[in-house]
Order: sequence, then structure tokens, then C-alpha cells
Amino acid sequence: MASSTAFLLLLVAALHVCCCRGQGGHAGTGVAAIYSLGDSITDTGNLVKEAPPGAFETIKHLPYGLTFGRPTGRCSDGLLMIDFLAQDMGLPFLNPYLAMNRSFDHGANFAVAGATAMDPADQFNRRFSMPFTANSLKLQLRWFKDFMKSTFNTDEEIRKRLQSSLVLVGEIGGNDYNFALFGNKNVSEVEKLIPAVVQTIIDATKEVLDMGASRVIVPGNFPIGCLPSYLTAMAEPETSAYDSAGCLKDLNLFAAKHNAQLQRAVAGLRASYPDAAIAYADYFNSFLSLLKGAPALGFDEDSTHKACCGAGGKYNYDVRRACGVEGAAVCADPSAYVSWDGIHMTQAAYKAMSRLIYHGRYLQPQILSFPENNGQT
Repeated sequence: MASSTAFLLLLVAALHVCCCRGQGGHAGTGVAAIYSLGDSITDTGNLVKEAPPGAFETIKHLPYGLTFGRPTGRCSDGLLMIDFLAQDMGLPFLNPYLAMNRSFDHGANFAVAGATAMDPADQFNRRFSMPFTANSLKLQLRWFKDFMKSTFNTDEEIRKRLQSSLVLVGEIGGNDYNFALFGNKNVSEVEKLIPAVVQTIIDATKEVLDMGASRVIVPGNFPIGCLPSYLTAMAEPETSAYDSAGCLKDLNLFAAKHNAQLQRAVAGLRASYPDAAIAYADYFNSFLSLLKGAPALGFDEDSTHKACCGAGGKYNYDVRRACGVEGAAVCADPSAYVSWDGIHMTQAAYKAMSRLIYHGRYLQPQILSFPENNGQT
């Protein structure tokens, strides 16, 4: 049992813990810059700058970044949704905030792989410890405020800049649940975290809006019961535990509860800030739509729940031989897979998700417009 617990803790370390060109200009979009907060779904290189020497070495080396041509600190084989969104807005890819001597003329990325919504101290007080991260939405928000104050002279200049910017608050909160679920807490116990996690996200969004943000996107959580890491670690003997898509019902129901509370809270923000455009990005249903339409989108139908980079088993995921570790191998064609390493997605899947959300019906409401030549990535 002790060794099993140790393996689960190793999984937590990998969960959400674990590249740049583009064009300038924002004609037709009204968006001159993008600012992003979040976790590994959005991190374009902050973790590898923040982590101490020797930590999280796998994402600093190939095969991470394989499709892009080199590792960049992204937890994927290539680009992320935030990259495709920036590209489609006619903007350069966002540089990580912690990078030195980089341009931040068109925005900055404050997301850090492994980050949680709630501050570590708050998690500890709720008896759900987070042994592998000290980064949280609170810290990223402080970075964001410090950055804006050091870049612009007055609050009015900050407000003016944010009036022509897009701010993403998330996806964030997934790791709060990951640490608890893989810390031997059952789903019903972890559900008690949802109100606090959602409130933390909403409070951060309010602060961004109070600074002058006029366009804000708040993404929900993924259907975690469809991820190879969860499917492997929490496999059930009864077929009734799985839905028609092969995902774990209880875990997806849990994620749906988080999303329902977050959506209601975002709707409340719209009422409180009627002059701002505030949208909910539905990662949950867009991901399920991707799975359902996988063959038409170019993915191998038999590999939708398998990691491209892994070490065997039903879902090609083994926490002891995770992607980048000796014994793990990379699939021949990452673009045919949805999952990159059992936790994060491939560039191809992120591209499909970006199209489904930002050019489809999963951004609620649609608050973006795209340059004519950048309407689809």
C-alpha cells in the first residue's frame, strides 16, 4: 500500500506539471495583447524558469517539443491552445513572464505548470496538502499586477491597455483536485473543495476586471475521467463505471459539477460588470466533442484514450515510466493521438480544441473576432 501511495504521489508531481513564432498586428480584432494565467494547459515556459536546478527535467528535453522541433517548457509535443489563439488573433506567441530579455509588447503568459487556484496555505487549512507546488492563482495575479505597474506609469494607462486586451483566467483549479484525488481522498470528499476553488477563480477574475479588463475568458475543467492517467490509476472492474466513450463516469460527473458552479459564477460576473465581455470556455464538452469526432478530425479512433508518449498498458501510461523517462517510447505519429503523455494533449489535439472553442460553439458567449486571414489555424 505504501509503494502504491508513493506511485500516486509521483503521478501528482507529473500532473499538470508536465516553441515560438507568430505575427504582430490586431486589425479587426480589437485585441492588441493577450495576458494569461493558469497551469500546464497554458504554461509556455514559466515552470522551467521557476523550478530549481534538476527539477522537472523531462519537459526541458525531447521528446517534449518534438513536433515543434525543440523543447520550450510546454507540456506537449508542440503548441498549446493559447498559441493557436494568439496566432489566430494575428499576435505573436506569448512569452513566459519569467523569461529574460523577451518582448512583452503583445502580452505575457503568467501560467505555471502545476499551479493551483487556491493558495497552498488555504489548501493546507483544508487538509488537502500540495507537496509539489508553491505556485497559485494568487501569486500569478500578483505577478500580473507587478508587471502592469512596472510597464505602465499610471492606473489609467493600465486601464487603457486592458481595454484593448484579452485576459484568460485559467484553466486553473484542476490541480487543486488532482492533489486531493491522488492523495487518497475520494470524490465525495474532494467535491467539498469545489465552492472554494470556484470562488478563488471568480475573485481573481474580479480583480482583473477592476483593473480595467474589457474582455475576459474563464475556462472550465476537462472531463478528467477520459484522461489516460486517471483511467490507469483509478481503473474500475465493472463496465458500468464507464460511459459510452470509455470514460470514468464518477470523475466526469465531478468535473461537471465544478463546471456548473463556475458557469453560474461567471454569469453572475456578467451581471456585475455589464460593460465587460466575459465568456466561459467549455473545455469539458469541446473535449467530448473531439473524442466523438476523432476520426473526422484526423485522430486514430483506437488511440483516443492512449498516450502517445508512454510505456505500455491499456492506456500506454505508467507513472513509473512516464514520458521522458527511460523505458517510455513515443508513438510514430503524435498528430494521430489526442493525449501526449497521459496528462496533457498533443499539439494536434490542442489545435482541434482551439478551433472547437474559439471558432465554434464552446465559447459562451462568443466575444472574439478574428482577422480575415487568421480565421482558422
